[in-house]
Amino acid sequence: MTAGRSVTVDGTLRRSARRTPERRAIDYGDRSWTYAELDDAVSRAARVLRDAGLSRGDRVGALGHNSDAYLIAFLACARAGLVHVPINQNLIGEDLSYIVEQSGCALVLVDPSLAGNLPAGVRVLALRDADDCLLVRLAGTEPYDGAEPRGEDLVQLLYTSGTTALAKGAMMTHRALVHEYLSAITALDLSAGDLPVHSLPLYHSAQMHVFLLPYLAVGAQNVILDAPDGDRLFDLIEQGRADSLFAPPTVWIGLAGRPDFATRDLSGLRKAYYGASIMPVPVLERLKERLPELAFYNCFGQSEIGPLAMVLGPYEHKGRMDSCGRPVLFVEAKLADRAGDDVPDGEQGEIVYRSPQLCEGYWDKPEESAEAFRDGWFHSGDLAVRDADGYFTIVDRVKDVINSGGVLVASRQVEDALYTHPSVAEAAVVGLPDERWIEAVTAVVVAREEVTEAELIAHTRERLAPFKAPKRVLFVDALPRNASGKILKRELRDRFGDTV
Repeated sequence: MTAGRSVTVDGTLRRSARRTPERRAIDYGDRSWTYAELDDAVSRAARVLRDAGLSRGDRVGALGHNSDAYLIAFLACARAGLVHVPINQNLIGEDLSYIVEQSGCALVLVDPSLAGNLPAGVRVLALRDADDCLLVRLAGTEPYDGAEPRGEDLVQLLYTSGTTALAKGAMMTHRALVHEYLSAITALDLSAGDLPVHSLPLYHSAQMHVFLLPYLAVGAQNVILDAPDGDRLFDLIEQGRADSLFAPPTVWIGLAGRPDFATRDLSGLRKAYYGASIMPVPVLERLKERLPELAFYNCFGQSEIGPLAMVLGPYEHKGRMDSCGRPVLFVEAKLADRAGDDVPDGEQGEIVYRSPQLCEGYWDKPEESAEAFRDGWFHSGDLAVRDADGYFTIVDRVKDVINSGGVLVASRQVEDALYTHPSVAEAAVVGLPDERWIEAVTAVVVAREEVTEAELIAHTRERLAPFKAPKRVLFVDALPRNASGKILKRELRDRFGDTV
């Protein structure tokens, strides 16, 4: 590639620093960074990493909670030509060891409080010191002045959520992620005047690559929180320090369920983004009723595509609130049947993609890579229907469709019916082994008030064909989820598979 033409992740920050050096880029806790200060810190941290003996292409794990240090470490890896491996900070034991070992991490950057969870023998470097101050380590360090990475170089291994199988490391290049940033900026109306707050885990691709990095690219002022704490979020909105928020449906459900949701002054919130899992239509309707002027955006995609693939904008919700929208700027999508042939509008098919945002395959998994990338398209595993205007509506994950008595049942449709009952706080529908039905449609419910199994079955039968209604309802205190808010239906099938 011709010198000076590389498209890199860290280059998005460098350009913002040159454009608005004194503008505040990040607030975290009691620390603030201007764009010039943040860019300088990234260069110094890149030097620390290369001085630690790491070479271009080495994998560097990142096991830490949200912080400015976590962001700087990612960008430093990008600038130094290293491959960042974000790790769910909640993982322990075999799950944690699997990612560290499968990726071949040469080093793991870790918060001191989490270091004890790592397997023995792993080389570590603290993300933060005991005083939670990254500045100490960077003081006196010369900026990195080595060769710039190339657009085609790997910059991150994004491990899939592993809701149906062992996690796979999607190999993301600089060029793929920068294309995704441009798609996010245009589809989500991100601008330098926004005041976004980032409260979901930064190890997850949605918060980092759909919001934080694109917002740094346009020069916005960003607040990073440790977690989506309702008190802190509401305070920031009322103080005029936050007007843009991304959260999965579980967080929005929690915020809407707070006693002070109806009384706090949330009029300063202008943009509400949701995604990572399906938003139940009844929940979205309740949110829009409380905040009618708030612009809602549905963000849909998956790790392998950066992760943003489709968006339903605020002016597109009317009449299609269950839709995930249309493909973003750099994504081409269609529906295909099992043979790979195109599916006409109005019929179900698997979403397949072509895009410069796509990963290069899965790290050290050639068979899985070949299975996912076939006939020039990436096969997503999502079943959907497309209408004549090009809007997609997700029906289910291919692996979550229930075969009940030889008839296929989409779990999402049953879940939406359950959510219309006032006693249902959360619901997940799975197929469990059954001698008569092959798979019995089974609802796992978190109730907000007392309700019986018979009442919920009758409620769904009033709204769905009888064969789609649950054969059984199981009540639990909480549904298993990963940190991005996705329900782990695999765990539900494992937990209750022998009880039906």
